[in-house]
Amino acid sequence: MAKKVVATLKVAGKGKEYSKVITMNKSPKTGAYSFRTQIVPNDSVKDAIAGKTI
Repeated sequence: MAKKVVATLKVAGKGKEYSKVITMNKSPKTGAYSFRTQIVPNDSVKDAIAGKTI
């Protein structure tokens, strides 16, 4: 049976100010794909997709 994982970013109702960004990277050496998950503020979503955010 699967476990339910609950993760909240709510701090006094501010959970809607963040977005989860998943980017896909291809390794030049092996050609394998890896996925990177980040939780960033809504203002910097475009920077995160472009790879400018940590």
